[in-house]
Amino acid sequence: MERTYVNQLTDRVGELVRIVGFAENQREMGKITFVDLRDITGKVQCVGYQLMNDVTMESVIEIIGEVKQRPEKMINAQVQNGSIEIEVQEYKLLSKAEGLPIMVNAKASNEAEVDVRLDYRWIELRKPEKLLIFKVWTELERAFMEYWTSNGYIEIHSPKLLGAPSESGAEVFEVNYFDRTAYLAQSPQFYKQMAMAAGFEKVFEIGSVFRAENSNTIRHTTEFTGYDAEISYIDSHYQIMEEEEKMLVFALTKVQEKYGEEIKRVLGVELNIPAVPFPKITMAQAKEVLDKLGIKSEKGGDLSSEEERELGNYVKKEFNHDFVFVTDYPIDVRPFYHMRHEDNPNLTKSFDLMYKGLEITTGAIREHRYDILVKQAKEKGMNLENIQFYLDFFRYGMPPHGGLGMGPSRLVMKLLNLESIREAMFLFRNPRRLNP
Repeated sequence: MERTYVNQLTDRVGELVRIVGFAENQREMGKITFVDLRDITGKVQCVGYQLMNDVTMESVIEIIGEVKQRPEKMINAQVQNGSIEIEVQEYKLLSKAEGLPIMVNAKASNEAEVDVRLDYRWIELRKPEKLLIFKVWTELERAFMEYWTSNGYIEIHSPKLLGAPSESGAEVFEVNYFDRTAYLAQSPQFYKQMAMAAGFEKVFEIGSVFRAENSNTIRHTTEFTGYDAEISYIDSHYQIMEEEEKMLVFALTKVQEKYGEEIKRVLGVELNIPAVPFPKITMAQAKEVLDKLGIKSEKGGDLSSEEERELGNYVKKEFNHDFVFVTDYPIDVRPFYHMRHEDNPNLTKSFDLMYKGLEITTGAIREHRYDILVKQAKEKGMNLENIQFYLDFFRYGMPPHGGLGMGPSRLVMKLLNLESIREAMFLFRNPRRLNP
């Protein structure tokens, strides 16, 4: 018999069906057994007029039975498909679950319990609200792909083993590569720019990013999926910001259309499509605002997590907006390849995008002139020999270009009001965690 999914049962009242899934609960009342079966589409109560005492919680079972309309007084409005039940005629235990190390429907109350639940992530992910997070991920990624491919972008897949770090700074993983040292890519930056030199004009990549940050906060991870894009023949970082606004509005609209109601029902979160243009503020202006709010500056030309959060609150209050671009970062906090303002060479033509008080994107116009790029690399103390392969991209004609790199894990975290980036990721990595 062909399988029927739980969300199809309301259309099959009176019919004999075959369903499979996890036994979420098992209760016995005399000679009657009640089992709540959960599959990827929902759950349904199954009533067996025989004992099914070998079915343990979270065992995988198969049930053949008749779809029945429940009496009106028995309908559970809080449960999807709570208006029907299955009268069991046959059941099969496909995989018996041992005593569970964590309870699926429980919530961690402290950090130690969170760690245990991460140890058994595959059981934790059986919760319907966890499943929904990854449905949203799937639609978000599909929508970004649709936007890029519909607007002339070419997809690339850059190497993750590099001969030189892809960003300045010490936050890089070194690995043994035969007789020399290689580095895990901190971004596909160098190779996006190589694509510009190849004449691809507009490219995107969805791929792994590695950051050797010894941080254990709710927003940091040592490995994540990055969304990157690069565009040729532009002359302002405002053009990149405008393009990102279009990407985000397109993608978030698709998520809202497909899952908006389910997100509201399951997670209690109402999705809002942001108005365009997004608010924009220079770094200098942001520091002035924060100073007036009494927020102490910790990083000079950059923003601490507290400053990001308070700036997000200010923007929400002043502009009723969840997004804000912070522009024109000083050169000491930006990579050597960011283009600088002609009238103020101490500032870069760059930006970060904040969402609900958290940075989710970094972008900039890149320096495409070989001699200036070399000069800026020297100023940053870069070893030119190590990055000569990259500098060579600029020696034979390079279009003016710029781009961005986004952390979609942070976007999903804030979009769904999750407590930590750990909740937004299938499997989480930080300095303490390499398993499962």
